[in-house]
Amino acid sequence: MDRKGRIGVGILVAYILIAIVGPSFTQDPLQQNLLNRLAFPSPEHWLGTDALGRDVLARMVSATQLDLRFGILAMLVPLFIGTTLGTLAGTLGGAVDAVIMRIADLVQSFPVILLFLGVAAASTRTESYFLLGPGELPILIVFALVGWVVYARLVRGEILRVKGMDYIAAAYAGGLSRPRVMLRHLLPNAISQTVVYAVVDVGLAVLSMASISYLGLGVPAPIPEWGSMINEGQVYLAVQWWLVVAPGLAIAGLGIGLALIGDSLDDGSSS
Repeated sequence: MDRKGRIGVGILVAYILIAIVGPSFTQDPLQQNLLNRLAFPSPEHWLGTDALGRDVLARMVSATQLDLRFGILAMLVPLFIGTTLGTLAGTLGGAVDAVIMRIADLVQSFPVILLFLGVAAASTRTESYFLLGPGELPILIVFALVGWVVYARLVRGEILRVKGMDYIAAAYAGGLSRPRVMLRHLLPNAISQTVVYAVVDVGLAVLSMASISYLGLGVPAPIPEWGSMINEGQVYLAVQWWLVVAPGLAIAGLGIGLALIGDSLDDGSSS
C-alpha cells in the first residue's frame, strides 16, 4: 500500500479507536445541564455544550460509534447480496443472468429518494435490534434493497471478462466443477474493483445517514448523530460555529480517509 493508502488507514483506525475507547473518557452524551447551555470550549467541555447543556465532545464520540457502525453494515449487506447475484449472473449466464439484470434495472428505475424518505420517516418509530439502534434497521434495509445493484454489475462485468481467459478454460478441461471454478478462480480474480467500491461506499452510507438525519428523518432524538447535530447547531452558527463545524469535519475526515484507501487499492489493482 502506498503513502496515501497508509494515511487513509491511519485516519480510519483513528475513527475506530475513538468509537471503541472514546466513551470511556467522555461524559454522558445525553446528560443535560440547562444552567450551562451553549458554553464555550473549556477544560471541562473541550467542544463546549449544546443548546441543552450536553457535552458536544461526548456526543461527537457517541455519533462516531453510530455512524461508523452503520456505514460498515450498510456496505456489507449490499456487498454480500450483490456479489452473490453478480457471480451467479456472470457465471451461469442465460436465463439466470437475464432475470437478475432485469431486476437490477427495475431497482435502478425506482425513485430511490422517495423510498429513502418514506422508510426513514417510518424508522423514527421503529425499534431495531441486533447491532443496530432505534431507527437504523429500516434505513439499512433501504441500502440493501438498492445498493446491491452496483456490486452485482461490477462483479458480473469482471466475471464476464475473466471467464474467457485461458486458465478458466484449463480449469474446466481439468475436470473442475462449475461451483469450484466459480469460487476458486472466477470470483477471487473478479473482486478487486468491488473491494475498491466497497471501501468508498462506507463513506457514502455515512453521508446518506447524516443527510437523512439532518432532515429529521433518521435516528430519533436525543441519540447523537452527525447529521442531526449539524441540524441542531446551525441556528447558533454565527456565535458557536463549532457546533456545526465539528460534526461536518468528522464526516469529511472519514470520507477523505476512505477515499484515500480506495484510491490506493485502485492503483494497486491497476498496476
